[in-house]
Amino acid sequence: MEIFIKVVQLFMSLSLLVAIHEFGHFIVARIFGIRVEKFYIFFDPWFSLFKFKRGNTEYGLGWVPLGGYVKIAGMIDESMDTEQMKQPVQPWEFRAKPAWQRFLVMIAGVVMNLVLAFMIYCGISYTWGSSYLANEDVKWGYNFNATAEQMGFVDGDRIISIDGKEIDNVNEILNALVLSDNDRTVVVERAGMQQEFTIPYDQLLAMRNNEEFKGLYSPVVPMIVDSVDFEAARTAGILAGDRIKGVNGTITDDATLLKELLAEHKGEEVTLDIERQGGTVQIALPVSEDGRIGIIMATPFELRTRHYTFWESIPAGARLTAKQLTGYWQQLKMIFSPKTEMYKSLGGFISIGSIFPGEWNWFAFWNTTAFLSIILAVMNIIPIPGLDGGHSLFTLWEMITRRKPSDKFLEIAQYVGLVLLLILLVYANGNDIYRFFIK
Repeated sequence: MEIFIKVVQLFMSLSLLVAIHEFGHFIVARIFGIRVEKFYIFFDPWFSLFKFKRGNTEYGLGWVPLGGYVKIAGMIDESMDTEQMKQPVQPWEFRAKPAWQRFLVMIAGVVMNLVLAFMIYCGISYTWGSSYLANEDVKWGYNFNATAEQMGFVDGDRIISIDGKEIDNVNEILNALVLSDNDRTVVVERAGMQQEFTIPYDQLLAMRNNEEFKGLYSPVVPMIVDSVDFEAARTAGILAGDRIKGVNGTITDDATLLKELLAEHKGEEVTLDIERQGGTVQIALPVSEDGRIGIIMATPFELRTRHYTFWESIPAGARLTAKQLTGYWQQLKMIFSPKTEMYKSLGGFISIGSIFPGEWNWFAFWNTTAFLSIILAVMNIIPIPGLDGGHSLFTLWEMITRRKPSDKFLEIAQYVGLVLLLILLVYANGNDIYRFFIK
């Protein structure tokens, strides 16, 4: 069921994104009087799932869910309709229009995806606000995996800043370390004192390539009693609000470690060190055969939420769009940089589908869809023939030089671009297959 829900969300999201992208090309072409012969969601080699014609345009749904397209009359595109290009130029064709109009038609899809992301982020800001775990609320510091410890972190460290930038949102820590293209200088609070150390770039690179950023750090969660559900614990005097700090003399702030200590004494009696109203008490208590002492833990952290009015949600949505756009552009530059080797982390449809939750959640769906809309916009503006960026580059060249590339050149460039895109598609989805089914 979980996989089914992920697939449904992926299908809905991609359908919306492709429709909006292609509608951008469609509406601007129609504004300039250019005939659009086809408007398809997904590709339709040999046949389509359904289609109908209205005016001069055939609308349809293809059976290959790898994108979508509009077929614009008089344009060399993925349809490779070279026969049309041999006919006399018609006034309603793409090639008959001035370069600036053709340029706007080409970038309209990317613009629509950015507009969609902006509108979704505005809606998210207005409906749910922005919630996050504040770094300053993580009073007991963080636990780190072995990779982070090799970088210089120590369990219990409170992270103050990275490269001079103070950390507000806990998620900013991972972004600052993963999206690095140089050494990182970190300031932490350790044992009540601030300490500074530098993480070499090669360690950050290895972390990314080996995907060791998963579980890199997690907030230390104290064992604070919310309620008691074992009679033995109630009889022993455990109270709501008690903070358990130790087991048989081993003191720690970390509930995970305390649970491990209790598990070592299954069926035995232990002495708990408890902080209560500023003082410390010791209570003897039996541990059950499954390692429990009969308490329900309180949640020590409260997410901070900023709520927005309708008008406040507009600049909030713009800021979030800009932040995600800048962050993804940085990731993309690193992917295409040979020294980072981040191309090894490229993923296809399985990777995209896996970022959706396994249960239906509208916030997660819209948040993911907005981010995918930004990805689609950025990927399409890359100047590769066959993508909007390639077409736009050639048109921009024409606008600057007043020299139009020949149809033969555009045909060859289109073939080259399609081959490059096919290689990228096979590589990305091949990575998925290797990671999820072989590795």
